Amino acid sequence: MAIVGGGLAGLVSAFLLAKSGHSTLLIEKKNYPFHRVCGEYISNEAKGFLKREGLFPGNLNLPEIKNFLFSDTLGNPVTLPLDLGGFGVSRYEFDHFLFEKAKKVGVEIKTGIQVFDINFQESENQFQLELSDGTVLVSDFVIGAFGKRSKLDKAMNRPFIEKRSPYIGVKYHVRTDFFRDTVALHNFEGGYCGINAIEEEKFNICYLGSRDQLREYGSLEEMEKEILWRNPYLKSLFSESEFLLERPEVINEINFEPKKPVENHVLMAGDAAGLITPLCGNGMAMAIQSGKLAAECILAGGERKLVEEKYRREWEKLFQRRLWVGRKAQLLFGTKNSSVLAGRLIKNLPKLAEFIVKNTHGAPF
Repeated sequence: MAIVGGGLAGLVSAFLLAKSGHSTLLIEKKNYPFHRVCGEYISNEAKGFLKREGLFPGNLNLPEIKNFLFSDTLGNPVTLPLDLGGFGVSRYEFDHFLFEKAKKVGVEIKTGIQVFDINFQESENQFQLELSDGTVLVSDFVIGAFGKRSKLDKAMNRPFIEKRSPYIGVKYHVRTDFFRDTVALHNFEGGYCGINAIEEEKFNICYLGSRDQLREYGSLEEMEKEILWRNPYLKSLFSESEFLLERPEVINEINFEPKKPVENHVLMAGDAAGLITPLCGNGMAMAIQSGKLAAECILAGGERKLVEEKYRREWEKLFQRRLWVGRKAQLLFGTKNSSVLAGRLIKNLPKLAEFIVKNTHGAPF
C-alpha cells in the first residue's frame, strides 16, 4: 500500500493499514516536524477514535474548547456554546506525534521526497509512482492525502486545479490574552481570521485572505494593518500579541471547488478529497475520519471496483452534505454586509447557528 502525503489523513490511514499487517509506505515531501497552514482545532467527534487507537497526544496537556465567538467586520461579537466541543493542538506537534506512532507499527516512511506522478496500469492492475529521487515504485492501492493543492493535482488532470482561486491562507503562533476554552472567527473585508488555544499556553491564528488585497498592499504586514485591523478584535490581537514563528506559514490559491473522493483509481483523503470551509476549524476531524475510512475500505478486501465504490459511497454519506453546508454558509462571511447579517442571525436565530454547526460537524466515530 502507498500513501502519498503525510498529514492527518495520510498518517492515520498508514497507521491503521500497518497495524493490520499490511506492508505500507508513506511518502511525504517535507521532513518532520514542520508547520502547516491550519486552524489547529479538532472537534471531539474524533477524540474517541484517537484514544482507542492510542493516537491522542494526552501528554501535551491540550486545551478543551467549548465555545464559539463570532465577530463581524465591525467587531460586533456574539458567542454560542459548541455542542460537542473540541481541543486545540498544533500540526507541528500532532503530525510529528502521529509520525512516530506510524513508525512504531511498521510503516515505512520516506520524507523529503516528492511524488511527481501516479499512473494506474490497467494491464497490471497496479499503480506506478514516479518519485523525485528518480525511483519508480509499484503499489496495489494508493491513498492520495497530498493536501489542498499539489503539483500532483495537475499531473492527474484534476478539474479544480485549472480554476484560479482568490484566496490565501496565513498562519501564526502567538502568546496572547484570550480565552483558552473558545475558538473565535473574526471577519474582515475579504476574509476571516480564526484563533484558538493550542499546547504550551500558545495560540494559533489562521486567516483566509484575499490574494488581490495582498497584491495591492505589497506585503502581509501592510495588508493586515490596512484590512484586518479594521475589525477592532483583530487590531488588538495583532498589535498586542507576541508572535512566536520566525515567519508566517502561507499557502496560495486555496480552492473550495468540489473534488471527487476517487480519481484515477486513487482513494483521495483529507483536503485532497474536499476542503471544508473553516467555519469552526473542523477540517482536522474530517481528515482523520477520511483516513480511517480509506484504510477500512482497503482492509475490507474485495476487487478494486468494489473497494472504490464502497469508499466513494461512504465518503459521500459522511462528508458531502457537510461540505455543501459549509460552502453555502461561507457566503455569510468576509464582507461587511454579509458578516453583519450573519452576526444578527446567530444572535437572534440561535437555532440557525446550531444547524450550521451541527451540519458542518459529524457524530463521534
